[in-house]
Amino acid sequence: MTKVPYKIYLSEEEMPKNWYNLKAVMKELPPPMLHPGTLKPCTAEDLRPVFCDELIEQELNTKDLTIEIPEGIRDFYKMYRPSPLVRAYCLEKLLDTPAEIYYKFEGTNTSGSHKLNSAAAQVYYAKKQGLTSLTTETGAGQWGTALSMACAYYQIDLTVYMVKISSEQKPYRKAVIETYGGKVIPSPSDTTEIGKKILAENPGTGGSLGCAISEAIEMAVRSENCRYVLGSVLDHVVLHQTVIGEETKIACEKYGIQPDIIIGCVGGGSNYAGLIAPFLGDKLQGKNNINFIGVEPASCPSLTRGKYAYDFGDTGKTTPLLKMYTLGSGFIPSPNHAGGLRYHGMSSIVSKLYHDGLMEARAVEQSKIFDAATLFARSEGILPAPESSHALRAAMDEALKCKETGEKKTILFGLSGTGYFDLAAYMSYNAGTMTDFIPTDEDLEKSFATLPKVE
Repeated sequence: MTKVPYKIYLSEEEMPKNWYNLKAVMKELPPPMLHPGTLKPCTAEDLRPVFCDELIEQELNTKDLTIEIPEGIRDFYKMYRPSPLVRAYCLEKLLDTPAEIYYKFEGTNTSGSHKLNSAAAQVYYAKKQGLTSLTTETGAGQWGTALSMACAYYQIDLTVYMVKISSEQKPYRKAVIETYGGKVIPSPSDTTEIGKKILAENPGTGGSLGCAISEAIEMAVRSENCRYVLGSVLDHVVLHQTVIGEETKIACEKYGIQPDIIIGCVGGGSNYAGLIAPFLGDKLQGKNNINFIGVEPASCPSLTRGKYAYDFGDTGKTTPLLKMYTLGSGFIPSPNHAGGLRYHGMSSIVSKLYHDGLMEARAVEQSKIFDAATLFARSEGILPAPESSHALRAAMDEALKCKETGEKKTILFGLSGTGYFDLAAYMSYNAGTMTDFIPTDEDLEKSFATLPKVE
């Protein structure tokens, strides 16, 4: 058998031409999103004031297994895709494990993460529809950066509501967004009614993704020829991220790699769902027996300690209701360094998979993920994002189990981005000042009490 190279690169011709619609193979679909006023399933008409038309079509599509990636998006993808599947030979050696470890590396573009896969698609459809501006939220800043890059390429104006604590922790992300032409507003702000209300109730708040989403939606609805775009959670974002899993599967088949375990970090769930989608689709058809693991921060444990319930996607309670694992839309997570995972809920697709026992979930403290990140940087040469390091931590734990048992498992994880804008976090870790925030049961009960009553 051919020795697997360090980096498996596909050619441009091998790039996927279709996204993979996981809902078309799920035995049971996630419950539909509900209109917050009527509590009836959302129709395309209900969603039209907020989202682009073609994205609504993709959001509600449960039948088509594949959906074509338009040539105008594939041309954009070619600037940074296909991304490499890497055999972590150096990490394996360091851990002295019989396991084979692979990672799909999504940090090869300027935005530093997987977010560009959906940003390009969403801005392309907005341009096609004739829209002139977009609004969005961003946590750690990867989504805001990715969207500003796509808006510059397709020539559309952009306003980004950036979680206040992240805008303070990551000023250089703001600089990159502005370099690409995006306007950044720290959230909560006094530019929206919901922002003013949140500030009045929590004057010193560092904000949350839920707050920023509320502000971005309000701005979109009251602005002419404008729509809101979301970087995670919703089904059409998951769909766009399946380009990750499709490329990974093609690369694995090329070298006869058969993963036993696939791991991803989960915040809203799109990068993880995108990575596992085609493999999970095969598992549902009895073609493999892969163990899928989603890893979240212990400070924001939606899957491991949340409730499976209908909830709002934002703090201002303006979005449709989604059936998901949630900590309650009023939950304001502690200011941990994995800003992209600081979200109270979880993709309804990922939530349903977890609820049906098709995947495992783990929660990890941030000091442990930085232990893993540092080891990885010293062995593999890449400084990983704090978010991605959650998946890395679990992959290393699985490899160390193999060392104990002598099993030779094949472990694949998603390295969803780089940590070069997270140096304040690395400085805190290196100085020994990093602390682990874990919400108490009482904290969570307060948030659960605000869940909407849906029969």
